[in-house]
Amino acid sequence: MTDRRNAGRRSQAWFGAQGRSGMLYRSWMRNQGLGHEVFDGRPVIGIATSVSELAPCNAHLTRVAEAVKRGVWQAGGLPLQFPTMATGETLMRPTAMLYRNLMAMEVEELIRANPLDGVVLLSGCDKTTPAMLMGAASVDLPAVMVTGGPMLNGKYRGQDVGSGTHVWKFEEDLKTGRMTEEECFFAEGCMARSDGHCMTMGTASTMACVAEALGMQLPGSAAWPAVDSRRMETAQAAGRRIVDMVEEELRPSRILTREAFENAIRVNAAIGGSTNAVIHLTALAGRVGVELGLDDFDRLVREVPTLVNLMPSGTYLMEDFCYAGGLPAVMAELLGGGLLHGGPVTVTGRTVAENTAPAERVDSDVITPLDAPFQPAGTGIAVLRGNLCPDGAVIKQSAASPHLLTHRGPARVFDSPEAYHAVADDPGLDVDENTVIVIRNAGPKGYPGMPEVSNVPLPAKLLKAGITDMVRVCDGRMSGTGYGTVVLHVTPEAAVGGPLALVRDGDPVVLDVPGRALRLDVDDAELARRRQEWTPPAEQYVSGYTWLYTQHVEQADRGADFGFLRGGRGHEVPRDSH
Repeated sequence: MTDRRNAGRRSQAWFGAQGRSGMLYRSWMRNQGLGHEVFDGRPVIGIATSVSELAPCNAHLTRVAEAVKRGVWQAGGLPLQFPTMATGETLMRPTAMLYRNLMAMEVEELIRANPLDGVVLLSGCDKTTPAMLMGAASVDLPAVMVTGGPMLNGKYRGQDVGSGTHVWKFEEDLKTGRMTEEECFFAEGCMARSDGHCMTMGTASTMACVAEALGMQLPGSAAWPAVDSRRMETAQAAGRRIVDMVEEELRPSRILTREAFENAIRVNAAIGGSTNAVIHLTALAGRVGVELGLDDFDRLVREVPTLVNLMPSGTYLMEDFCYAGGLPAVMAELLGGGLLHGGPVTVTGRTVAENTAPAERVDSDVITPLDAPFQPAGTGIAVLRGNLCPDGAVIKQSAASPHLLTHRGPARVFDSPEAYHAVADDPGLDVDENTVIVIRNAGPKGYPGMPEVSNVPLPAKLLKAGITDMVRVCDGRMSGTGYGTVVLHVTPEAAVGGPLALVRDGDPVVLDVPGRALRLDVDDAELARRRQEWTPPAEQYVSGYTWLYTQHVEQADRGADFGFLRGGRGHEVPRDSH
């Protein structure tokens, strides 16, 4: 029954066992109609799927899993599908980010605890991709990512509509009377018209591209629309490839190198990707022992122009990006300009340079050439320092207003996003276009979970006056589909005593993005006096997962992971209790 040549394979500790133990493992699996011949030592491939109707971006992954299974069978492996939780950004409260670490823990433990030689990771929404990568990296068994793909372009009255991005636009139109409630209700049905995740360059699309740039996803597979038949071809190819990866012992630790992370950071800049990539890449690097600091995200992108003209920074959507050449075309352009490392190995078993060699840029309006970029070098994510963010903050320059990148204005402080929303439509709100809106207590510990609330809508009275942007500063995050001059991830957060907790209404806030500075124009003695008066907020949680999270979550500059999950724990076969 067992091919003794493969007796050393991990799954054979289960299915190749002798006596009662082996009989138990094999017999219970056979109730699914599996014949004895599949326990002959062939690679056992787990298909981890975050399919869930509560995570609409992931709801179609059952069909993707079937395509992966076909590929695994074709290559001579045994595919076994298993569910993971799904962290859907659209529905979960208080925020899906609260549960990213929990999902990563679950993925890690499920892979380690079961008779698997390799795993295919099926994800969709924003947090499912980094969570799965983090969990798989901690186990370090051969793994390949298959993201579920973006939705088709939204269509409303003859124009392309981007999921997420147009939510903010339509909200502004509604507040200013340019759109009625009925029109808005109709438009929302035009935004999400197929299976898949956001088709803007939001966090879901960003992290799919980042997974590909890291070498953990097959070339070109990040951009195929969810309903395109080639999405299923890609999934089937991943199923075939993971079997070979098991034979080659090609593990995440060989792929997720320092050079791979540097490539991902530069690719994120070139695609106009989400600031959330900073959080997720930093956390992932911590799982594999790669030193990755916040300043790397600034230093590595200063020479990288924005090449991709996609919402929210540009015009087009992911479907257009796919047909224009997808990520391989972007990576080929960067590689040709000496801005990427060509040597890192990828899940294909080939290098970045080998993977991108056949890439072709089909549409130069969507994917611009390096010598005529959509936005010039230095317009990517900037990392700020100063007395308001001693451990750093970030801003997405490509989504900000150029005239606000250097700004000085009085603070208008709100102790929670909800406190701001309660008065945002008040015509008497004491703000003008020079005001800096400060939202605090939205960080990892303070909210908890660091929600995507930083890009709060402008006060209604300013929108009606024709003001389209103003500086906002927050210790939370912003949706990758959002836009505006928003300073994010202010660290340390207010809830742990960061300087944001000391800001008062009227304090002058100075933003100097070219100088990479964010500071409070208040003298040190006054800030010291305020700190003496500050008291930490009372603990809200005394039990359960949220208590665990608030006790152990690290700050944004370290990826908001749990400190006890840094580093890998390997894939040792558990004890046989039978």
